[in-house]
Amino acid sequence: MTDRLRDKIIPVTAILAAIVVAWYAGSYAMNAPFQRDLDRRAGVTSTTWEFVAKTMSQPKPTLPAPHQVAVNFVENTFFRKLSSNRSLVYHAAVTLSSTVLGFAFGTILGIAIAVCIVHVVTLDRSLMPWIITSQTIPILALAPMIIVVLAAVGITGLIPKALISTYLSFFPVAVGMVKGLRSPELTHLDLMHTYHASPGQVFWKLRVPASVPFLFASMKVAVAASLVGAIVGELPTGAVAGIGSKLLSGSYYSQTIDMFAALVAGSVVAVLLVSLVGLAGRITERVMGGRPA
Repeated sequence: MTDRLRDKIIPVTAILAAIVVAWYAGSYAMNAPFQRDLDRRAGVTSTTWEFVAKTMSQPKPTLPAPHQVAVNFVENTFFRKLSSNRSLVYHAAVTLSSTVLGFAFGTILGIAIAVCIVHVVTLDRSLMPWIITSQTIPILALAPMIIVVLAAVGITGLIPKALISTYLSFFPVAVGMVKGLRSPELTHLDLMHTYHASPGQVFWKLRVPASVPFLFASMKVAVAASLVGAIVGELPTGAVAGIGSKLLSGSYYSQTIDMFAALVAGSVVAVLLVSLVGLAGRITERVMGGRPA
């Protein structure tokens, strides 16, 4: 327990404390000019601490202070009805639905592409470069095109956002799975050939078990990317629900505190999703006979 405290908890806490201190400093620096203008117009002379407190309590600050974001997050997460349009749980659930669907599509697509690339040399030389090139297209430019094209054929709602998530999530899965399927050593492959194992037996008994750690490591990246895709997919649709809609409405009405609270909610969802994927990976490896590190 002492080693874990020293190696994990203390470094993370120290970095978090440094971020909070820097955040407060940035909040003061960015909110101070507007507060000086307010005081000048009102003919008010504030002490240093009063002025600092005012910069940290503006209703529409340029950069909200951490405690303002925390209060907003707690209020809209725990003290709102789940059906309320201000509930962050409600908006997170809307975004989560397209995230999970897109992640499922992306994982299946990534695994299928990896299997094809490993077993067909032509695809390895022709398909992989195009897959890598596809990730150089900015998702902010691609998302509206996907939304418009699918809307033209009558497909709206969850599917377009899920496809954007799929676009972002399939790539890490495909690359990680290719690496995993090719990870068995040559001596192991030679041993399977010595036993006259068929290609199917080599795949299921050697390549697939060896690829499991790579697969779940890449799925952690993919599920986070899928969440980003779902949020980005909500921006060009004018969605009325979802974390993306909260960010959009906050930018329209300069509700920066709501925007940061929505970002925190998205971060919490990402942490939970990555943790669930990691837990599923550990359970899978244990079921397959792997030993804990």
